[in-house]
Amino acid sequence: MELLGMTTIFLLVCISCLLLFSSWRSVSQKGKQLPGPISLPILGNILQLNPQNLAESLKKLSKKYGPVFTIHFGPRKVVVLYGSDVVKEALIDQADDFSGRSILPLFEKLFQGTGIVTSNGETWKQLRRFALTTLRDFGMGKKSIEERIQEEAHFLVERIRKTQGRPFNPGKFLTHAVSNIICSIIFGNRFDYEDKKFLTLIELLDENNKLQDSIQTQLYNFFPTVMEILPGPHQKLIKNVEKVDKFTLEIIAEHQETWDPSCPRDFIDAFLNKIDQEKGNAHSDFTIDALSRTTLDLFLAGTGTTSTTLRYGLVILQKYPEIVEKVQEEIDHVIGRDRSPCMADRSQMPYTDAVVHEIQRFIDFLPFNVPHAVIRDTKFRDYFIPKDTMVFPMLTSVLHDSKEFPNPEKFDPGHFLNANGTFKKSDCFMPFSAGKRVCAGEGLARMEIFIFLTSILQNFTLKSVVDPKNVDISPSNRALANLPRPYEVSFLPR
Repeated sequence: MELLGMTTIFLLVCISCLLLFSSWRSVSQKGKQLPGPISLPILGNILQLNPQNLAESLKKLSKKYGPVFTIHFGPRKVVVLYGSDVVKEALIDQADDFSGRSILPLFEKLFQGTGIVTSNGETWKQLRRFALTTLRDFGMGKKSIEERIQEEAHFLVERIRKTQGRPFNPGKFLTHAVSNIICSIIFGNRFDYEDKKFLTLIELLDENNKLQDSIQTQLYNFFPTVMEILPGPHQKLIKNVEKVDKFTLEIIAEHQETWDPSCPRDFIDAFLNKIDQEKGNAHSDFTIDALSRTTLDLFLAGTGTTSTTLRYGLVILQKYPEIVEKVQEEIDHVIGRDRSPCMADRSQMPYTDAVVHEIQRFIDFLPFNVPHAVIRDTKFRDYFIPKDTMVFPMLTSVLHDSKEFPNPEKFDPGHFLNANGTFKKSDCFMPFSAGKRVCAGEGLARMEIFIFLTSILQNFTLKSVVDPKNVDISPSNRALANLPRPYEVSFLPR
């Protein structure tokens, strides 16, 4: 019996060794194991990360582990890509491999993997293709949408003029104006600035910007099961998104009552037409639920990103009145004071164009990008990344590349100017991401930022309530998005 026991143990050891060797050989043939800090069971790497400034934490880890490494959000493995070369290599050179979407637990809770931003596979391809085509049909990238932006910019300027130079926080004014552009496309009309439903909606978005800064909200992404049952600001944020979702469902219901298939008025009508066309297809990706989520995606993305960029841009420009003077000189020379700015002006305004680009580069709105995923087992720089692994292609490492942008922490329009003053393009300018998951509304956002900003500076000079040298342009929130600190400014008519 003793001999039999020893034989059994020996055989088990041999089998274990063979299995380990086979596993090691399999992995080594696929690629090297990724480096990264040792993670703890359940906790992952939370002790090595600052949830309220993850970007800085990952920057420090990249210095130790290189441009490709792993961390763990709780038990979940994440591959981090840090550096312009490695991010471009993944998103552009291996665009298909990295075209998946893997979302953080909080966003999974909020959007449930539907809509354009969080869906995957054929569903994502169908919804994105339909959205891009339909948005173009309703003017995105065309003269008609430019005219809508010019009209809204006129309303914004007149609204600012009524403040009569008194200092105020322009955040809501900017959000209302920007939101009305995407609302006119997806809902069929703009909202009056005093519309109670519209004001409530904007207040919910503004409140969520503050709530996402809380430590509880950040911890939800590490420990969703635990945080789901605990009270805190994260619960309020979830309820606010549910209210916004309810708002879009109400508008969809109103559209269904007055819908005429032969005459689509907006994005919602066009989507209802598509649902009707595919009603015999039991596997169709076009459903009321998909419409609700896609509409919510477009509304949130079309409102938040651009309005935050403008809001941040205005606080930066208060710190540099000499830059404002140069922009206004160019506006006066190319556009004058009597007509609205248009996109055709941009090519003749290299300094203003450089300022707009530098605002987007400097603020680094989404340092992490929206998380990606590899859609198959992927070999990347001799490393093996298993299918469905979450990936952070760190946009902050591209926008702050010191080789491309000398002294990247400083606001300097010269980053986008040649020695002779002409505009200089950069492959490292990717605030909208790159590759197959590039922001669908990039063209619209660029148009809005240029026309709104030049319209404001055409009509007003900015006067800070503090000495320009003391204006704080560091972000108030370094969690998932960089947001400007609250401020007031006077708009003095020119």
